[in-house]
Parts: sequence; C-alpha cells; structure tokens
Amino acid sequence: MSVLPDPGASKAVLIGTNTYEFLEDLPAVSNNLSSLAEVLSGPTSWSLDQDNCTVLSNPASAVTVMDAVRSAGATARDTLLVYYAGHGLVTPEGELYLGLPQSRQQRVETGIPYDWLRRALLEGRAERVVVILDCCYGGLALGTMGPSELAAQADVEGTYLLAAASETRQALAPPGETHTAFTGELLAILNTGIAGGPEKLDLDSVFRQLRKTLSEKGRPVPQGRERNSNGQLALGWNPAFSRTPVARGTDRSRTELRSWPDPAAIRTVEGFFSALRQVRVVSGLTHAAVSHRSGGQISVGTVSNLLNRKGLPRAWKTTGTYLTACGMPEELLNDWHQAWERLRSAAAEAEATEPAERRDPAHNTRTSSGWSRAFRRLARRRLRG
Repeated sequence: MSVLPDPGASKAVLIGTNTYEFLEDLPAVSNNLSSLAEVLSGPTSWSLDQDNCTVLSNPASAVTVMDAVRSAGATARDTLLVYYAGHGLVTPEGELYLGLPQSRQQRVETGIPYDWLRRALLEGRAERVVVILDCCYGGLALGTMGPSELAAQADVEGTYLLAAASETRQALAPPGETHTAFTGELLAILNTGIAGGPEKLDLDSVFRQLRKTLSEKGRPVPQGRERNSNGQLALGWNPAFSRTPVARGTDRSRTELRSWPDPAAIRTVEGFFSALRQVRVVSGLTHAAVSHRSGGQISVGTVSNLLNRKGLPRAWKTTGTYLTACGMPEELLNDWHQAWERLRSAAAEAEATEPAERRDPAHNTRTSSGWSRAFRRLARRRLRG
C-alpha cells in the first residue's frame, strides 16, 4: 500500500547549481529548485514546512552541502529526500561528482564527490531515503559513462534512486523551457497526475510514467534503482485520480478498498494532523459534508479548526466523530485512538522533563525582575556612599 511520509519526521534537501565559472550555465535549474520546494510543501504532496525543506542554490562549497545533508540525515526519522540538479561530471577513473559554481572538468576536488553523499546517507537515521539526480555530463565527459553506469554508481543501500542520466546539456535543459527536461516532467506528473493511475503517486508509478513520457518525447530515458521496497513511498496524491464520496450505510466493500492513511506510521503531532487531512481527501467529502454526516455533532467550523490545529486536542471525541463521519472503518478507529494516546503520552513526558523556567515563562520574568531590582538598590547605595 502506498504511504505518504510523516511531514514532521521527514526532510528534503534540494541542491542546484545553475551558474558556473568554467562550465556552461543551466538557468532552468533555479526554477527546478523553487518549483519542487513549492510542491513538496504543498497539501497535495508532503506538506513539509520551511524548516524541513532546505534549498541550496549555487552552494559555495561541498562543505555547505554536506553539512546540510548530514544535519537532515541526523534528524529525519521517517523519510529523507536529496535532490541535485546541475552538471554531473566524471573523473578519468569514472567516478561521479556533482558540479558546483567553481567546478572544472576532471577535477573532483572542485565539486561534490558522490561517494561523500553516499556515505552521509548511509550514516543517517531515516527509515527511507530518496535520491533524485537531474544531472548532465559536460565536455569530454560525455559518453564516458552510460546511463546504466550512472545509476549503478549513484546507488545507495536502502534508497530509491531516480537518475535523469541525460547525455547532453541541450537534451537536459531544452532552450526556452522553464525547467530541465527531467524535472519538468516530474513536476508535471506531481501537479497534474497520472490518468488511470493509483490514488497516490508512489515512486514506482512516477518512474514508469517518467520513462514513458520522456521516451515519447525523444528525450533521454531516466534510470531507477530500488532498495528495500521504497517504491511504495508516495510523492503526493494523484490529482487525476477519480474519487467518489464514501457510501452511506453498511456498504463495506467500497470503504475497505480505500487507501486510508496508516495511523501506525504517524510519528509526530504534525504528522497526525497531516494524516487527518488525508482522511478527508480519501473520503472525497467537503467540510460541510463531513459535518452533515456527523449528524450535526461537529460543525463546519469545528472540522476546519480540527484540521488546522497545531497541538493535539485534549479529548478524543471530536477526532473520533470526524473519522467516523469521513467513513473510516470501525476496526481502524482503535488504531487512530492509540496513535492519539501515544502522542499525548509523549507530549506529557516531554513536558514533565522540561526545565521549570521553560514551562513557566513568567518564572524567567520574575527572576529577571528580582535581579534587576537588587542591582538597582545596590547601585543607589554606592551612589549615596
């Protein structure tokens, strides 16, 4: 079953180089970064907040990139996505390195050796890793490494890899187009969906569609590698999927076939509310319809407030009513309740171990005010003396 990652426990690092001192510029790369960040932050994809989606445009050094990747790898517990767009270069020994503004041909020290990135990903804590390489070769490096060799060298255990593997800059970044060929097609799939495709845009489905559409356009066919079944990880909802509202009554056959979010995969409060919003999308119901199906137990405003909360509700009733109104099968409601209780317990435990001054901001204010008064009294005594 396709799954969307928990946005509170997932990270994305988007890296791109569009201006070069010694290589040809790739202007479309800048648009790649901004457009992909917008999609990943949107409600139809991963719903990542700004802190969880790092964009590095024309990074000055490999250190800057590696620090960002290592930081994301150390904190992402669910999914880590690393994307690179720019010149992909190879050394005389056939080693892949990613271009930076000062990169030169066959000078691996001027770019990011892919082996560094590979090692950083292997050291991370994320359960799933996605690597997307929108690379081209430049100059004499063209043809020294075939597309299948690129995918093999870029492979990392425990990841899903998508590699554009284009052979020329012109094919990768067609003149006059807003995005590079590979990323432009990827964005089109995420924004418009796959007609006749699954409810969620899992990586396997996206890869197959990329190969189909790019091949039909006469452009380089991308390569893909999968390790540990990450192909079922979804990049977002399929906008072209035809949804019908859940049936009333006891028609279990339709509701049970729906791709409900898995509460066992929820790790954070942010992920809990993201999953609640997914439930409404799966149900095909509007806020007003959810309210109506609840028999008036929850109003339209209550539905909206619930889905836009930042903190867990103290009572379960409203959430349970919402899930039932959306058509959630009764046997799954207990799993959702357990997820809510698990997060509530974790929050209570964290609050109990938090220093008193953080739990009570007024404590700092009172302490600060007390010291201020003491210092003022001491100063007045010295002036009198």
